[in-house]
Amino acid sequence: MIRSLTLTDFRSYASATLPVSAGSVVLHGPNGAGKTNLLEALSLFTPGKGLRGATAPEMGRREPGEATGRAWAVAAVMADGEDETKLGTGVQNAGAARRIVRIDGETAQPGRLLDHLRPVWATPEQDRLFSDARADRLRFFDRLVFAADPGHAASVSAYEKSLRERLRLLVDGAEGQPADPLWLDALEVRLGAAGAAAAMARASALETLQAAIDARADRPFPQADLGLSGEAETLAGDAADAEAIAGRIREGLKASRARDAAAGRSLYGPHRSDLTALHREKNRPAAEGSSGEQKALVLNLILAQLSRLSDQPASPILLLDEAPAHLDTARRAALFDEIEALGLQAFMTGTEAELFAPLRGRAQFVRVEGGMLDSE
Repeated sequence: MIRSLTLTDFRSYASATLPVSAGSVVLHGPNGAGKTNLLEALSLFTPGKGLRGATAPEMGRREPGEATGRAWAVAAVMADGEDETKLGTGVQNAGAARRIVRIDGETAQPGRLLDHLRPVWATPEQDRLFSDARADRLRFFDRLVFAADPGHAASVSAYEKSLRERLRLLVDGAEGQPADPLWLDALEVRLGAAGAAAAMARASALETLQAAIDARADRPFPQADLGLSGEAETLAGDAADAEAIAGRIREGLKASRARDAAAGRSLYGPHRSDLTALHREKNRPAAEGSSGEQKALVLNLILAQLSRLSDQPASPILLLDEAPAHLDTARRAALFDEIEALGLQAFMTGTEAELFAPLRGRAQFVRVEGGMLDSE
């Protein structure tokens, strides 16, 4: 469990330390007080950009008139019984593009954070996840895959890098010359291998997530029947091997070269896949549901994700921004009960403490205002 969080020149905080009790933490206060900044800081204890998708220079605190954010740092102390682990991340120089990671004072690769902590988050932007842009759903799902299978991030990153190189070659050629077909062949071999690995990881995660959702039939949140619309993921779900999937991706990319060059974007491949969901009880697409229904479906999916992460060596923590929004009183109380039943450490934000009344006596309440943290 996280026992303390310290911010230095991060977002709106010049310097702040939050001692953390066991169990859930409720961060309440007015809009713009810095509640989400605390969640973003916690989300950085995993590879990637965190829950806002911001770059490292955007996270540094700026005084009026300063054009560039300052060097910043986020540190956490984790405790397992009497054993402590110190995690830290940040940038040493103002405007630096890449953040560094330290574990117990030693510089480490960002992937090593997953040995200690696996944050999972939900934000208000996901309240209409199933009716928003396809790319946002795929990024959301890839992060769920990545939390249990860290190698998935490397596959997606390798695929996206090769995809950018291929598109640049198709659109611009090499020094004004037509694209070299041999170079394209080589890139598409890489894309096939990385795309197949990503598709297989997605298909496997979909199966385990659906099983976890099905196991929650007696819970007060609606259930979703999940699906993946991509050709590569369909092949993976049908137990095709990696080489067969990679071969199909290569064939599809080669056939779409002229179309991609004309369009200026890549119109075929696993990056075009989509997460689909059917509201089981109502037997209709989740995209047709209200914001409240979609949020309830997303929360059930996240709780299922956390239950499947429970046997991982690293601790899953739940970050819920504006947790009570779009939830009725019964579902809010049910959410809090489920978090406690799963034994999770959860950090939740809301404008009013009264929205978290069922957690009185069971959670740590922290008033956030004016860059100050007042633990009640």
